[in-house]
Amino acid sequence: MTCDRQIDVIPQGAYRERVLDMLVLVSQLLHQTPKSKGKIYALHEPKVDCISKGKTRVRYEFGTKVSIATTIAEGFVVGMRAMPGNPYDGHTLAEALEQVETLTDQHPALAVVDRGYRGHGIEKTMVLISGQRRGLTPSLKALLRRRSAIEPEIGHMKADGRLARCPLKGTSGDAIFAVLCGCGHNIRKVLAHLRALWHALITWVMAELFGTEPHNPAPQTA
Repeated sequence: MTCDRQIDVIPQGAYRERVLDMLVLVSQLLHQTPKSKGKIYALHEPKVDCISKGKTRVRYEFGTKVSIATTIAEGFVVGMRAMPGNPYDGHTLAEALEQVETLTDQHPALAVVDRGYRGHGIEKTMVLISGQRRGLTPSLKALLRRRSAIEPEIGHMKADGRLARCPLKGTSGDAIFAVLCGCGHNIRKVLAHLRALWHALITWVMAELFGTEPHNPAPQTA
């Protein structure tokens, strides 16, 4: 190629290294096939993965897989980790639980996951998988039903926390951004609880001082 012959014109330094790296990426892009492993989907972000969603509306997503761990009752994020390379979900559970233990200083006794985590190989933590029927007590069935509660939390993180598009570059940027999105989600939940508490406090003070009751309009009938 002409650009290869003219590379000697560029002086030695960081700029020349960047040009050489880009030539390597372009060469790999031109020679890859549909069945090649480690394909490049974007020159500006060569580490991006093609993730199969299995949905009619969105069959594929291009990005980095993120593992999210939340509390069962409140939905606070206790672990959030980028998983580059599009690994199998079941193989990421050990790393996710390890991060939860590092951040909370407590080993998780129970993990409720979806069906994609079959074959996880976890022994020290009790793992409930969606659709599981055997060996479930009524209390465990109630906890298993709470698995679907994480879906709206993920939706809020994508819409309000901008998790859907990472502005940071590289795999390290993805890892940092995932943790920051989890922190921002927790802060928004705390602020929502404080707003509700403040509203209830103001309502109680107004009722005590002026004898006013909160305005609850009567339902209208047709």
